Amino acid sequence: MRIEPSDLAKAFALIHLDQFDSHISAKFLWDSTRRGFHFWYTPSPRSFSALHCVSYFGLAEVANILIEKKRGEVNQKDGTGMTPLIWAARYGHEEVVRLLLREKNIQSDWHDTYKGRAALSWAAENGHEEVVGLLLGPPFANPASIGRWWGKGPQAVGLLLGNSANLWALLAKAGTNKCEASGDLLNCQAFGEGYTNPNSSDWDGRTPLSWAAGNGHEGIVKLLLGREDVGPDAVGVVFGQTPLSWAARNGHDGIVGLLLARKDVNPDWSSRYSQAPLSQAAENGHEGAVRRLLERKDVDPNGSSGPGEAPLSLAAKNGHEGIVKLLLGRGDINPDTAGVVSSQTPLSRAAKHGREGVVRLLLGRSDVNPNTRDARYSRTPLAWAARNGHEAVVRLLLERKDVYRDTRDSWCGQTPLSLAAKNGHVGIVELLLEQKYVNPDSLCKSGETPLLLAASNGHEGVVKLLLEWKDAHRDTRLPRYSQTPLRWAARSACGHEGIMKLLLGRKDVDPNRSGGSGWTALSLAAGSGHEGVVKLLLGRDDINPDIPDIEYGRTPLSWAAKGGYEGVAKLLLGREDVNPNSSSKSGQTPLTLAAENGHDRVVELLQARHSRRTQQSAPS
Repeated sequence: MRIEPSDLAKAFALIHLDQFDSHISAKFLWDSTRRGFHFWYTPSPRSFSALHCVSYFGLAEVANILIEKKRGEVNQKDGTGMTPLIWAARYGHEEVVRLLLREKNIQSDWHDTYKGRAALSWAAENGHEEVVGLLLGPPFANPASIGRWWGKGPQAVGLLLGNSANLWALLAKAGTNKCEASGDLLNCQAFGEGYTNPNSSDWDGRTPLSWAAGNGHEGIVKLLLGREDVGPDAVGVVFGQTPLSWAARNGHDGIVGLLLARKDVNPDWSSRYSQAPLSQAAENGHEGAVRRLLERKDVDPNGSSGPGEAPLSLAAKNGHEGIVKLLLGRGDINPDTAGVVSSQTPLSRAAKHGREGVVRLLLGRSDVNPNTRDARYSRTPLAWAARNGHEAVVRLLLERKDVYRDTRDSWCGQTPLSLAAKNGHVGIVELLLEQKYVNPDSLCKSGETPLLLAASNGHEGVVKLLLEWKDAHRDTRLPRYSQTPLRWAARSACGHEGIMKLLLGRKDVDPNRSGGSGWTALSLAAGSGHEGVVKLLLGRDDINPDIPDIEYGRTPLSWAAKGGYEGVAKLLLGREDVNPNSSSKSGQTPLTLAAENGHDRVVELLQARHSRRTQQSAPS
């Protein structure tokens, strides 16, 4: 259909679009159009012509004027390498595309310099089915096609005239630009239209079919698969994905079916960096695509492609219960295979991520071992669920009599109870303490008990539960560092006052117990400036506030003075059983430590205490 421009449109085109690339409006438009592009250089706006502009906006009437008046080179590339045809195809401007394709010298298969993509690739990605049809439409591009504007294709002409030199001569007279020396109709430009390669790939190696399949444009996929010269199984060089892989990954069930119907499509393709279509569909929860793929006997349900995880493991991790059911329904499925990278079984991955429904399905299988350890941490499914706080999963596992309750991992030597206590999961700690064969005082490799782990991480609820448990030891010293729960809570960066209250409320917790370096809980709290903790410790009747450490010979007051903790120093100086002049191994007193470190307020407190003592000791 020819577009007849109005007089007004002609005037606008000729006056306002003349030398458009030098206008300030062109620069503004150029800046807005290239915002979505990421270049290592700054593209110039000079080559963004009036024809580029009207193609970008789809102004077919104006485009027609510019083409007629030769005011724009139809194949000119702008700063991003985009031709007017590429802009029009990208945004689905069908009439502009039609006008441009009528030009005898049109280059419909040129690629931009941004992503190395042709007009067909952009149209296929964005779902512009009519534009794709136009680009694929030249009858010489497909021997079996029917021309969009001229009717029967060259196959019919060939039947009448024969594929001979005479035929090619006739076609040349009729307006054919080029015919390859080989005489191949598919590589010929005829009737003023350029050949569009349906398999042209961009810099990522993705073809138009790959883009259409990945974005769910089923109509375009049908158009492309209708071409005899389309490669339906092309592999992208960057992502290593086939069109089927993209369709399965994004859950385009209908397109998966179209591609699986082709004999020249590998339904189980995978590479070092790319998972098989089944794995991708399973991981992303696309049940329809999984069902179609599992109907194929040449699809391996146990294949650990790409990153080395089987489809069942991926579905279990993400909690896709329906897909897990489908996979378990295959007679050749192995439900207990560990992943190459994660080294975890599907049950471990489901337990780790709290997928209760999947865990229930897997525990119902007699061929699933509930105690399988992963290779990296040597943790069981129970240990992972306990660590991550998945109480419902822990309950399910503990219902099995054959689940080991107290297995230590190889990473830190921690049991499920230790892991739950360390991370503050009160409900799970209670569940595990109720189990017959769980040791509440189990030591990890560095010697921490569950109580010590909970105290050091500030989990007050867990500490309270363990302190009330009849078999737990409250003041166990850590073998490697000689730490107790009280000392660890006192030295914490947060100074866990609630935990300190719980521990100091117990008579079987010694507030003066020191570690290997001789630091008491009071020294640790004073040296860290935890004023509230110092108050709590000083509130114990049996506290000794003046015990020096073994390493430096400094008292709690000396550490407070060195750190400049005025509030702590004031509390300690208010005690008569604290010596303000105690000397360390190096001969330093609290006063000299405060002065050396520039803590003037602490110096004033110490001097005031010294003055009071002097006055009290002076004869009346």
